[in-house]
Amino acid sequence: MAHPEITAGMILDFWFPDGPDPEPDKHLELWMWRMRGGAHEAVVEGYSAITAQAAEGKLDHWAETAGGRLALIIVLDQFSRSVWAGSPKAYAQDPKALDLCLQGMDNGHFDALDNVWEKSTFKLPLEHCECKDHLANLDRAVAIGHQLAREAPGHLRLFYEGGAQQPEKHRAVIETFGRHPHRNAVLGRKSSPAEQEYLNKGGFPHQTDLKSLAAKIR
Repeated sequence: MAHPEITAGMILDFWFPDGPDPEPDKHLELWMWRMRGGAHEAVVEGYSAITAQAAEGKLDHWAETAGGRLALIIVLDQFSRSVWAGSPKAYAQDPKALDLCLQGMDNGHFDALDNVWEKSTFKLPLEHCECKDHLANLDRAVAIGHQLAREAPGHLRLFYEGGAQQPEKHRAVIETFGRHPHRNAVLGRKSSPAEQEYLNKGGFPHQTDLKSLAAKIR
């Protein structure tokens, strides 16, 4: 049974404190907080139990609504990376998150979301899951990224145009290696010489400095 004090709505409120019309600088700050580890300690401290419950299938009923499905994707795709950081379990929830994402694309839940930052988060499993049809999923993520840039409020549009480059960067990695090499050590995989060269260079897509986009939205 899910923890009675944590609801899908609470997950969304925690992850998206942006408000309906955020100022560009604040919006960028919150994206950095979400995607570059700023929320890590708060997630581990406050949401470890609910993340375990989601992984066990105890929150599957959340997916009956668009907001609940998004909350479940956040828990499985994002919170798991904090709760189980450094272990294979950090990525073990990706297939389930991808299924939720694909189903939500088909049943109208994606389209029913309120804004582009929620939709940007909803699509993340397309980029993250080392699953069957990963390149096709990334092609879809690229198209969605550009769609969201067109849908973004005018004062945020350039930021989302920059953000649309992220799935393109992920796609280039998967097209080259067929997987995310930065996960190899955690998952006990041996890196090929080409992967090791890539790892030595650093600068992976998930480490992109979002601050570099700040000048575009000021």
